[in-house]
Amino acid sequence: MRHGFRQSMAWLHTWSGLIVGWVLFAVFVTGTASYYRAEISRWMQPELRREATIGPDALARAAELGVAHLQQHAAGARTWFIALPQPDRPLIDLFWRTKPGTPPGRAVLDARTGEPAALRETRGGDFFYRFHFELHLPPLWGRWIVGICAMIMLVALVSGVVTHRRIFADFFTLRRDKAAQRGWLDAHNVTGVLALPFHLMITYTGVVTLALIYMPWGVTVAYKGDQQAFFAESGQITQPRPAAGRPGALVPVGPMVREALATIPEPLERLTISHPRDAHATVVAVFEEPHGLSHEHPQIAFDGTSGAVLEVRRGGLQPAAKTFTTMVGLHEAHFAGPGLRLLFFLCGLMGSAMVATGLVLWTVARLPKEGRAPGLGWRLVHALNVGTVAGLPAAVAMMLLANRLLPAGLAGRAEWEVWAFFGTWLAVTLVALVPAPRRAWSGAMAFAAILFLAVAVADGLTTRALWDDPAWFLAFDAAMLALAAACALVARKVTRYVAPARGRRSPAEGRPMPAAQARTALQPVPAGREEAGRRFERA
Repeated sequence: MRHGFRQSMAWLHTWSGLIVGWVLFAVFVTGTASYYRAEISRWMQPELRREATIGPDALARAAELGVAHLQQHAAGARTWFIALPQPDRPLIDLFWRTKPGTPPGRAVLDARTGEPAALRETRGGDFFYRFHFELHLPPLWGRWIVGICAMIMLVALVSGVVTHRRIFADFFTLRRDKAAQRGWLDAHNVTGVLALPFHLMITYTGVVTLALIYMPWGVTVAYKGDQQAFFAESGQITQPRPAAGRPGALVPVGPMVREALATIPEPLERLTISHPRDAHATVVAVFEEPHGLSHEHPQIAFDGTSGAVLEVRRGGLQPAAKTFTTMVGLHEAHFAGPGLRLLFFLCGLMGSAMVATGLVLWTVARLPKEGRAPGLGWRLVHALNVGTVAGLPAAVAMMLLANRLLPAGLAGRAEWEVWAFFGTWLAVTLVALVPAPRRAWSGAMAFAAILFLAVAVADGLTTRALWDDPAWFLAFDAAMLALAAACALVARKVTRYVAPARGRRSPAEGRPMPAAQARTALQPVPAGREEAGRRFERA
């Protein structure tokens, strides 16, 4: 630290932020969208009809229909998952695992008939939710990458606080009329400081929620690699039962559903059936978590061959497990009502803006000197910045647009939507290598604005007849129009930006200069700060 502690922290903040900034921006954007995961899924399946309530008899019948389908199509699976219908999603979601290394199976059924639901195939909001912590990679790889980036994000946040000793003054400073570098730095400071408690909380809890993946050694040693025993002892799941190795017949699950609903007042979320054809078959009824910070699900375990209750978990977690589930609850914000969820969403947007302005600031501060062409490294970082900051929103809009334009019966339709997402993201990044920086930014943001506008238009033209709640769909389209306006405003600002004149007025040129201002005007200006704005404007 030969340059001093703060200077060392500034170096650490700059380079740690750049290395992971592109990943973190994608994580922040998709994580912010995940606060409205259910709403996005509903919009992407407009054929779905909501119901006011679903009674115990309807839930019991839906469970029986789900089991009948699984017995016919997934008889050899070792675990069945049955997501029961809810008022906002009156469908039966089936999921099963056969053995490690084989892809899982899935089916979506009509809750009344048990037949495959007549809905367009789509990943819905689940795509953004899974991308937020898996990056559309194999789960273990994706979670490790996101976890490493989140740890570096904590380093960047702490080093950023140390670097900005005028952090409270920066909270109220946004110099729009100054040079490009100064303006981007002010925007970075404001978006970082304004929601700093949220940034620290969401980053730390994001690391903690996957802590057992990053640091599994304690559980591995204490429980000899049996993580299920750890989760059961800490009170997070019911006690698992190993297979008996003898055949057994699964009794009807409808009575179990009715008994579970009579025992615990929370909404019943799903059934998990382990070893369905074994004498030790187990049916676990999992309920939604009660309102509160802790993300814990009450559960009731039944003997699958007799229907007898084996265990009831109403709560009562061990202190460490309670702390962990509270961290999960803080991160996912399931406890939040509409107002608080909107606040989380806005803080997520500020986090995205903080990362974006930091990435742009890195390139603006390193613009080549006048008369020199940008080097390959600078142009590559610039293209990645454009592709990330402008290309990712354009990719989100393209995925939503593909949901409305692709034929409803297209084979592999959900995968086509995902390809539209990644294809647009890659195309914007590659195109950003060609034009000058300012034209690349304005063109990419204008393209994103056009796509968001097209989403609202396509929704009204193609699915208006399917809307079960026109006001709700119009509100979603209004959000798309707001995003289009925001992207268009950025494109316009970049296009119309003119660097302010750098000459200093003397008293003879206008109003008299105050003495303090005159003394400041005589001081030399740091070469890099003002010149960076002029170079970016000329580009």
